[in-house]
Amino acid sequence: MLIVHGTAHRLHDPSSAMARAGHPPNFDLPDRVDVVLDALHASGAHQLRPAGDVGLAPIARVHRSDYLNFLQTAWERWPNDRNVELVLPQFWPVLGSPAGGMPARCPDSVVAQLGWFAGDAIAPLMAGTWSAAYESAQVALSAQRAMADGARSALALCRPPGHHAGTERLAGYCYLNNAAIAAQAFIDSGMRRVAVLDVDYHHGNGTQEIFYERDDVLVCSVHADPAEDYPYFVGHADETGAGPGEGFNLNCPLPAGSDWPAWRAAMEMCCRRIDAFAPQALVVSLGVDTHRDDPSGTFKLDSSHYVLMGRRLAELGLPTLFVLEGGYALEVLGVNVANALAGFEEGAA
Repeated sequence: MLIVHGTAHRLHDPSSAMARAGHPPNFDLPDRVDVVLDALHASGAHQLRPAGDVGLAPIARVHRSDYLNFLQTAWERWPNDRNVELVLPQFWPVLGSPAGGMPARCPDSVVAQLGWFAGDAIAPLMAGTWSAAYESAQVALSAQRAMADGARSALALCRPPGHHAGTERLAGYCYLNNAAIAAQAFIDSGMRRVAVLDVDYHHGNGTQEIFYERDDVLVCSVHADPAEDYPYFVGHADETGAGPGEGFNLNCPLPAGSDWPAWRAAMEMCCRRIDAFAPQALVVSLGVDTHRDDPSGTFKLDSSHYVLMGRRLAELGLPTLFVLEGGYALEVLGVNVANALAGFEEGAA
């Protein structure tokens, strides 16, 4: 399988700075990419390729221009003497909440803008955040272009991840929605229908938002119940799309501690919906934080289960782009990703 990767992700490393500032640990470590690459190298079954650069235009098909401008310029505009390593939002507008929000508009102050564009306080900005997020999107786009040129499958080894990022919102370690950008690129290349399957432990609220009112991109997700787990406010089973998108969003939330049989049954529901939709390509938001040892989740999957997952995805018979999302247990991250790809290739053989 083709594996596309980058190097600029190392410019975004908030973990140590957040620890020094007394924040909870940031699990999205730069070593995540190295761990996966080492496991894929060891298998000897993959072709590795560095990401190219196709520019900002495909990213702007998904994200609003004011949000992209903020991401590109925020660090340079921040009012400090560069003694701080990262910044987090301090203020949020309360819009349409039960607490009673007043009408609001995006302010000129970059400090307030961070709150305007932030969905939470676990996606900090650093000097290298834009470069890392931009290249992560290019990793996904390079893999998508390779598939448009004939590759049957590919893995976009993206970091930072993307599925919590909305059209104009950063959140949950995510800044640009790599899977959504790739799905949109498939549509822009001439495909009429594309499916996105999110198997990360956490609901891909950004991906849902981006495609919620559309019928050309089906979004399916198996994830922890948002009543008890991040991202909390969306991801429920009754969220099925709106307007033209009604019926084109499928959420399968599961209770804490769910094991492989429960998870497999939920994924089967998604696979059947994808079959019925008959897409021309499948984008898989590949989060392996569903493993029993992952520090960010409670599910009970073992490494062997990712082989079975990959085989089932192969049975869909679709050109398939895997986009790396979560997975933070470094000791098993590489083998879990490698197992998912091995299972897929076995099933597709």
